[in-house]
Order: sequence, then structure tokens, then C-alpha cells
Amino acid sequence: MECKICSNTSEIFHKGKILNKYNINYFQCPSCGFVQTEQPYWLDESYNEAISLSDTGIMARNLVFSRLATTVISMLLDKNGEFLDYGGGYGIFTRLMRDNGYNFYWYDKHAENLLAKGFEGELSNKKYNAITSFENFEHFENPIKEIEKIFNLTDFVLFSTDLVSVPAPMTEKWWYYCLEHGQHVSLYSMKSLEYVANKYKYNFLSNGTNIHIFSKRRISKNIFILSKIVTKLGLEKFFIRESKINIDMNEMIEKMKNR
Repeated sequence: MECKICSNTSEIFHKGKILNKYNINYFQCPSCGFVQTEQPYWLDESYNEAISLSDTGIMARNLVFSRLATTVISMLLDKNGEFLDYGGGYGIFTRLMRDNGYNFYWYDKHAENLLAKGFEGELSNKKYNAITSFENFEHFENPIKEIEKIFNLTDFVLFSTDLVSVPAPMTEKWWYYCLEHGQHVSLYSMKSLEYVANKYKYNFLSNGTNIHIFSKRRISKNIFILSKIVTKLGLEKFFIRESKINIDMNEMIEKMKNR
């Protein structure tokens, strides 16, 4: 099977039982370490519910990522810019970031925007100061195509996905395969993400575990250490700006009047 990242030949290394009923093959590329499933014919079934019932960490995760993004944006980017959360789920993160005073918008092709209505992002003829994409890269059926879409929209991407080891663990030995819902069909090694960065001429930084940055301009490798220190000392409150809660409410009231 051809690797969806570097196009070399991937080799089957194990099977996994998706949705408790489909025995499917998992492949790892010996060149870049990327892991992919066989052609994921089960995805329509997997996305009957956009957010899996097993995702009990959704609120805690969004709170953590909102603190991280607030700190990183404050340190590295124009705080007055426009930002897009790509794969934004129910809009939790977008709403949190707007509550923190940042001009965030939402996009997700699978989920309904429940909490950031009215702040849907544009994907055509638009450039964002940054894109966030937390726990989405592993969902990409065609990762290069999706990543190209993101790169066309921004020069800075802050994202999360757990790195797979080389060789990859067996499917019953690593929870991140998420066999119960079958939505994780692309798993990245450090080398595979470095390959993407080199291909598209982005700089790549990683905390070595699950948080990563693609950036056109060079940034300090210490950004993850600094963000950890900020969180540990409770200093992220100093990066929170005037909330957009009331501004957004008044904007939505005006939109409702003009319907």
C-alpha cells in the first residue's frame, strides 16, 4: 500500500477490530514511519456521531488547548489578527478563544457548530494569522490534501496529534488507535511530520509527544518550555484580552433583527 505522506510502500504490521466488527489492516511506512489503515470504508458509520461517545475528555482537552493557544498566540503572533479552528467540533474551542478576546472562527466538515454559531470561517480567498487544529490530523483520510488546504489558509499552524513510535505498537497496545469509533485513520511519526514540513518549506517544532507547530518563519524551540512555565505558574491570565462575549452577543442580536 502506498504511504499517504511520502508515497513509498507501506507494510502491513497488524490488524485491528474497528467498531467492534470490522477486522482491518494497519500499515506503517518504513521510510517515514507514518501509519495508516486500509482504505477506510467504515467512515460514514464512524461519523454517525461526529464526536465519539467515548470522548469523555472533550471539555478538559478544550480548556487545556485554549490556555496553550492563548499563550502561544500572545508570544508569537499578532493578537489582533484573525484565526481559524480547523476541525472545530461543536465550537467549544472557538467560543473559549473568543471569550479570551481572540478573533477566532470555526470550521468542521463533520460536526455541527453548536457553541460558536455566527462565527463560521471562510475557506476561499482568505488568509488567517494562524490555524489551530487539535485532535484532527489523525482523522484525515487524505492527509496531504487536508494539510495543503490548511497551508493555503495560513503560514502558522498549531496542532495536536499523538506521535506514533517506530516500529508502531500493536493495535491492542495503544489507546490512540481508537478502534471503538474508527475515526483515527492516519497516525504520524516525528519523521513523517518533518517530511511534510520540508516538502512545503515550513519550519517544524514539536514537544516530542503531542503538540506541534508548522511555521513559515523560524521560531524558538523554547516556545513549548515557555508555555509550560506559564501554565505551571498560572500566568496565562495575563495573556487573556477583553472578552468578546458582549460584543458577540450584540452582533448576533443585530443579525437576528435583519433576518
